[in-house]
Amino acid sequence: MIKADPFAQRKLLDVQALDSRLDQLKHRRTHLPQLARLEELAASRRGVDDQARDARIAVDDLSLEQRKADADVEQVKARRARDQQRMDAGLVTNPKDLERMQNELVSLERRIGSLEDTELEIMERLEEAQGRLTAAEARLAEIDAETQALSAERDAAWAELDAELEAAAAERSPLVEDLPADLLALYDKIRQKQGGIGAAELRRRECGGCRLTLDNAELAVIKAASVDTVVRCEECSRILVRTGESGL
Repeated sequence: MIKADPFAQRKLLDVQALDSRLDQLKHRRTHLPQLARLEELAASRRGVDDQARDARIAVDDLSLEQRKADADVEQVKARRARDQQRMDAGLVTNPKDLERMQNELVSLERRIGSLEDTELEIMERLEEAQGRLTAAEARLAEIDAETQALSAERDAAWAELDAELEAAAAERSPLVEDLPADLLALYDKIRQKQGGIGAAELRRRECGGCRLTLDNAELAVIKAASVDTVVRCEECSRILVRTGESGL
């Protein structure tokens, strides 16, 4: 068994308290409520950003279609106007040519109606796409605003926790410097295996690590051990530190 001065063993409880405090602070740092919400917002933003991209592409494509449809309508209207002007000016005198031109004007009128229907349909689709884009951009702005606010809260919380971590670490350093190397190594090894608790006080016959009451046989062994013997709990293997409250 490892031997260590009783004072060094009791100091191990102070180290354990600081290590538990450090573990709690680190856990809080990685489990801030803002972090979960920020992850949700990041995922939402990716989805909304995809929607905005698709809507933007649709707006660009439909805007191009609308310009083409507008040009087609204007082109046919211009042709109709030219034919109408020729007829109004009396430039078409041949009855057959006049009849053919009148038929052409009727055909052009139908063509204009069809093109204008297409133009209206494109305008409606464009308006719908613009609405989707506007809604997506508004949602992105909301997400970004909330993200910015939460990031500021997170950074403030991190700064506060980092200050506490630094203070606890500074308090721990001089304590471990005075501990025997073999005792500290054993403590660290157990701590890694036992969920962060490497040493616990034996208080009123109970292990402060696993919270189990020691039986009389185990207590007798511990009581018989020299004060500089480092004893361990048979149930959880943690270092048991004896104090005036141990009940031995």
